[in-house]
Amino acid sequence: MRLLDSLVPGSPDRRRRLLLDVLLWVVVAAPVAYAEVTPPYSRYVLPLLVGKVLLLGAAVVASRRTPLVALVLVVLGSLVDGNFVFAIPIFSYLAGRRSASAGPAVVVFVLIAAAGTALNLGLLGTGAATWFLLASVLLFAAVFPWLVGRYRRQQRELAEAGRRHVDAVAREQRGAAERIRLRERARIAGEMHDSLGHDLSLIAVRAAALEVAADLDERHRVAAGELRASVSAATERLHEIIGVLREEGGASVRPSGETVSELVEGAREAGMAVRLDAAPVVAELPAMTGHAAHRVVREALTNAARYAPGASVDVRLGRDGDRVEVTVVNGAPPAGPLPAPPSQGSGLLALAERVRLAGGTFDAGLRVDGGFAVRAVLPAGPSPLEAPAGLSPVEAAGTVSWSGDRPGAVEGPVDAERRLHDARRRVRRSLLAAVGAPAGFALVLSLVYYPVATAGTVLDQATFDELRVGTARSELAGLPRRQLERPSAVDRADCEYYTDGNFPLAEPTWRLCFTDGRLASKERIT
Repeated sequence: MRLLDSLVPGSPDRRRRLLLDVLLWVVVAAPVAYAEVTPPYSRYVLPLLVGKVLLLGAAVVASRRTPLVALVLVVLGSLVDGNFVFAIPIFSYLAGRRSASAGPAVVVFVLIAAAGTALNLGLLGTGAATWFLLASVLLFAAVFPWLVGRYRRQQRELAEAGRRHVDAVAREQRGAAERIRLRERARIAGEMHDSLGHDLSLIAVRAAALEVAADLDERHRVAAGELRASVSAATERLHEIIGVLREEGGASVRPSGETVSELVEGAREAGMAVRLDAAPVVAELPAMTGHAAHRVVREALTNAARYAPGASVDVRLGRDGDRVEVTVVNGAPPAGPLPAPPSQGSGLLALAERVRLAGGTFDAGLRVDGGFAVRAVLPAGPSPLEAPAGLSPVEAAGTVSWSGDRPGAVEGPVDAERRLHDARRRVRRSLLAAVGAPAGFALVLSLVYYPVATAGTVLDQATFDELRVGTARSELAGLPRRQLERPSAVDRADCEYYTDGNFPLAEPTWRLCFTDGRLASKERIT
C-alpha cells in the first residue's frame, strides 16, 4: 500500500479504489489468460490474449460509472471466449450494487435474452436444449448476482436511513431540551424586564420628582439625585442581564391578570401624566394579540419614564375591522432628558419581534416635536402563528419539522422515519426478488422450453411396451414424429431417443436402436 501511495497521487480513497480495480481486473482476467497460455496454442494467441485482457480492463474501468456497460462488454466477450462467463456474475453483482435504479438493468437483461434467443435459435440453429442451457446461464450467472447486489445496496441504504433517523431523533431531543432552556431563560428575562424594569423606572421617576421639589432640603435633594442615578445604573445593568438571558428571539411572559388599564393606572400613581383612550371592542382579544398589545404599552411607558420624565403620554387602542392599532406617544421632556446610560435598543427590537410573531407590524421613532411614538398594528383574530397548547411563539416555531428533500433544510424525525420505512420496504422487496425471481424465471423458462422440447417427442409407456424387437422401422406403430437430440456424440448414430414427457427438462427416457432398418433393442434410460 505504501508503494501504491508513492506511485499514485490523490486521496487515500482514490488509491484504495484503484487497488480494488486492479485486483478485480486480475481476478476476471485469470481464467481467460490461463486458457490462452496453456496448450494447445492458436496461431494468434498473443493478439487474442491482449485483446481479451484489454476488453476486461475496459469493463473494470466502466464498472465504476456505468456498471451496465461493463456487463454488456463481458457478455459480448463470452461470444468469443466462453471463459468470459466467469466474469459475468461479478459484473452483474457490481451492476446491482452500484446502479441507482433497477429499470435500466431490466431493459439490458431483456435485450440480452432476446438477442441470445434470436442468435441461437435463428442464426446458429442450436437446439432447444442448448437454448435452455444458455438461458439458465443468463439467469443464474447474471440475473441472480444482480439481485444479490441490489439487495446489498438497499441494505446499505437501510443502514444509512437508520443512522439518519437516529440522528434526527437525537437532534429533535436536543432541540426540545434547548427550547425548554430558552423558554425558561426567556421567562426569567421577561419577568425581570416587565416587572423589575418597569418598577425601577417608576422609582427613578419618583426620585427625580423629589430631586426637583422646591420644599425639600438641599441635602435630601442630593440624596434623591444619588438615588435616581443609582436606580438608572441598576436599570441599565438589569437590561444587560436581560440581554444575556434573552439571547436571540427570546419571549417574555405577560404578568398574570394585568390589563392595559391597570398598567396605565400604575404609571399614573408613580407620577406619570398618562392618558388612556381604549375602545371597548378591544377588551376581548386573542391571547397573542392581547399579550403583544400589553407588551407594547409597557415598553413604551418604561422608555418614556426613563428618557422623557415629566412629559405627557397618550396611549390609544383602537380597532379597524380585523386589525387592532396600539399607539403610545410621549412629548419631549420639559427639562430635557435626565442623564442616563445610552440605550441599546434591545427592548424595541424584542418588541418588534413579539409583534411580528403575533402577525402584526411595528414601527417606532422620534417625532418632529422631540417626542417619541410607538405604533403596532395587530390582528384582531387568531394569529397564524398562535402557539398551541400554551407554548410561546418561539417554542411553537421550534416544533416545525423541516423536510430533508429541500436543499439546505434539516431533516426532522418524521421525514427520517419515512425514509427508514421506505428503505425497509425496499430491502424486503429486494430480498423477496432475490429469492423468488430466480425461481420464477426458471419456471418461466421451463414453461417456454418444455412445450418446445416435448412437441412430437413423447412416447408413452403403453406404446413402448407394445414395440417388438425385430419389427421393421416402418411397421412400428405409435412412434412420435420427432426425436430428441442424442445425449452424447459418442453414442450410436442408429439409435433414436424419445421422452415420456418428464417436467421440466423433458430428458430422454426411451432409447430405440435399429440395425438394417429393424428394431434391434429397446431400453429405458435411467
